[in-house]
Amino acid sequence: MKKIKYLILIGILCLLIVSITIYTVRRASYTIQTSGKLYIVNKLSSSVTVFDLFQRKQLTEFPVEYIPHEITKIKNQPKVVITNYGTNDLLGHTISVINTNTNTIEKNISLNKSFAPKGIINLPEPNKVAVATNGGNNLLVIDIVSGTIDKDIPTQQYVSHLLVHHPNKPLAYVTNINSGSVSVINLELNKVVTTIACGWGTEGIDITPDGSEVWVTNNKSNSINIINTITNKVIDTLATGKESLRLKFSVDGKYCLVTNALDGTVSVYNTITKKRIKTINLHGKDNFLERLLYHTPRPVGILMHPNGLYAFIANSNANKIEVINMKTFTVDSTIGTGNIPDGLAFVQ
Repeated sequence: MKKIKYLILIGILCLLIVSITIYTVRRASYTIQTSGKLYIVNKLSSSVTVFDLFQRKQLTEFPVEYIPHEITKIKNQPKVVITNYGTNDLLGHTISVINTNTNTIEKNISLNKSFAPKGIINLPEPNKVAVATNGGNNLLVIDIVSGTIDKDIPTQQYVSHLLVHHPNKPLAYVTNINSGSVSVINLELNKVVTTIACGWGTEGIDITPDGSEVWVTNNKSNSINIINTITNKVIDTLATGKESLRLKFSVDGKYCLVTNALDGTVSVYNTITKKRIKTINLHGKDNFLERLLYHTPRPVGILMHPNGLYAFIANSNANKIEVINMKTFTVDSTIGTGNIPDGLAFVQ
């Protein structure tokens, strides 16, 4: 009997040690110091986490509309705007304008007949954002002050998802997952000027700082298509890891980071040579010990710090932001989040 009690005690002690070790290892630890605040959209929590990158601490986490996804900062104003996507059972139909001085929702703007808003970007015109909708398959231009929809432009494709704006022209590029394509929309003519066939599951998108190329990820065919913005033709196709979801160019345009959700990795490409120069393995999949100690990584959203020194990667399974050093391409720090982080925005 004493032996059984002894074994039970040892088992409880071992379990306690393992639990403490796992908790310690998984706990986020932000050790660097840089400027600004990071706004993190947490899908499952239906919340936004605000983290001060200089003070190295979370300032607040506040509730928002149901299952938000993406976020954008309004230039020269203390505002960010998020898309309220919802779920397959209860699709969202609003965007929310948040005051970053008070971290409160100023207004929720209805999208009328459109629903499941996903991608959102700030436009050059004051107080204007563009939103791509999965339900409706359109691009909406919205005035966040009046709360009105100025333009409703069909993408002519299916499951329109994410978008970018050309730095020098009135053009928006929208990815369409089910159509495997990119819609090129002239925002002055208010129509699609061309549709570019891409791979299977076209999702992530970014444009080079000079506007010469658009890169898109294809999450089902595990590839990147590179589009020349003069000819609107695919000029190259690169292999990625499994389920490549997002990509983002470095501030100087020299590199492109790609999140491979199923692999739990981030690929780094040289923008000029189009070669993959490194694959960053996030903790959790390399070996048995890592799988025991860490959550299985699932990198999704990417944001570059304006200083060009860091990239922020939303690791949705681990409820963390992985902070990547853009000089060494290593994970330098982590930031704790709510449940299932996705969209990211930087506020000075």
